[in-house]
Amino acid sequence: MIQISQIRLKPDSPETALHQAVYKALRLSPKDTCRIEIAKQSIDSRHKPDILYIYSVHVSDILLNGKKPVDEAAWIKKLKNRDITPVTQKGYTFPAVSRQILKEEDRPVIIGFGPAGMFAALKLAEAGLRPIVFERGDSIGQRKKEVEAFWQGGALNTESNVQFGEGGAGTFSDGKLNTAIKDPTGRIHEVLRIFAEFGADSRILYVNKPHIGTDVLAKVVQNIRKKITACGGEVHFQTKLTAIHEKDGAVNGITVFDRAENKSFTHACNTVCLAIGHSARDTFEMLLAQGISMQPKAFAVGVRMEHPQSFINQNAYGDCHYKLPAADYKVTFQTSTGKGVYSFCMCPGGYVVNASSEKERIAVNGMSYSGRNGDNANSAIIVTVTPEDFGSNILDGMHFQRRLENLAWREGNGKIPVQLYGDFKNNRISTGFGAVTPSIKGAYTFGNLNHVLPEFLTAPLKEGITGFSTRIKGFDMEEAVLSGVESRTSSPVRILRGDSLQSVTLHGLYPCGEGAGYAGGITSAAVDGLKIAEQIATN
Repeated sequence: MIQISQIRLKPDSPETALHQAVYKALRLSPKDTCRIEIAKQSIDSRHKPDILYIYSVHVSDILLNGKKPVDEAAWIKKLKNRDITPVTQKGYTFPAVSRQILKEEDRPVIIGFGPAGMFAALKLAEAGLRPIVFERGDSIGQRKKEVEAFWQGGALNTESNVQFGEGGAGTFSDGKLNTAIKDPTGRIHEVLRIFAEFGADSRILYVNKPHIGTDVLAKVVQNIRKKITACGGEVHFQTKLTAIHEKDGAVNGITVFDRAENKSFTHACNTVCLAIGHSARDTFEMLLAQGISMQPKAFAVGVRMEHPQSFINQNAYGDCHYKLPAADYKVTFQTSTGKGVYSFCMCPGGYVVNASSEKERIAVNGMSYSGRNGDNANSAIIVTVTPEDFGSNILDGMHFQRRLENLAWREGNGKIPVQLYGDFKNNRISTGFGAVTPSIKGAYTFGNLNHVLPEFLTAPLKEGITGFSTRIKGFDMEEAVLSGVESRTSSPVRILRGDSLQSVTLHGLYPCGEGAGYAGGITSAAVDGLKIAEQIATN
């Protein structure tokens, strides 16, 4: 297979343009045939308004005159073009399965059906190991009804909400699949391939910053669940882990509370994948009480910030007349005190959502539909906090999150507190909106976010947002809307695991994904789920 990089096309190029560019680069005639697959597509807007799409493609099965196969290595050497190279991409292969299911308790158990647990379950099911999943929240259909009712002013279901339920927290998000992790094994591409196989747009396989959208993601996770059960796995909803049993330093069972039956039961097992998500605070408390080794870890806290999407598009594309995707951004700033401020989980054309999972606490997140066609862009604007900021005891970070969320709940009297950036800067409550009307799922009201976040966070946020305007002119517009509090950026703890990816405390327990402190987003969590499945299948 041959890779051709740096193919540059205008956004209004005809569909045949890419094919023609490939033939020109490879010096093929119209009578020659080949298979062309887009490997990567990105937008170059550095010279706006002259916008270009940049492609890398993979070319295979080249036949001269439709008959004679090409010696690809010799062909590449003859062309002498540094943008034409052999493909070195490694495909993903699940390892040979050595695990045997001799009795019922040998079936692997997975706690949580977010991206980590879902991908672990899928691979184990496809390998014939018949995994059993216990998820505390509801199936996606019921969960969507509960979340929508909550956003409309109904009661919060603390067991099934934006954080808990089929698909995990990612189901009510932008469905972003880009990740900063590196994985030479092909796991990242395998995650994208699986999402596409089960209903996501196939363009996620090659666009530079792939996303699915919460509307499509809900259907995809449902399809993955159906495949798991078709392969002999089980997925149980409304079932929460309440205890892990051990014998001679190894897992030999769990206790689960069945919400539908309102009773607990014990399930015998010797392998547990713990994919609980970053908001399973009661589970963290249970694990600590049972002596499972954990440590506090850094995370980030801040606010959601909304700008008009048209403003973000203008910054990215200038006065471009082409129809282009809703633009995103990524900004960072080092403050005078050394604190870093940065954007996170940016949602073009999206919504701020009430992502609370505990009573009398407010947490916000961002969400986009697949079309990303909302009026506003929003992003978390956050500051890293460490044990030096919140305390060195294992759950001090979690308690810090809870305190901030309770302050947000109090400031908004049970609603999301919002504030114009100019008023946040000047420590006063806003009285009306200007250029930005909030796009928020859930009740909101004016409040003073200086009363929610401590000064060691508000000061760098103000300095950082002003600093961002050197990158995006006008980013610090006074009428931009802030919402609080953004506190669920990642897990406040890490559940320690060894080289075999098992808990250093308990053999057969596999901490996995965001909740365990080994991922930060849908793709990295899914990749970690694949890693755990590989270990379980071969141990």
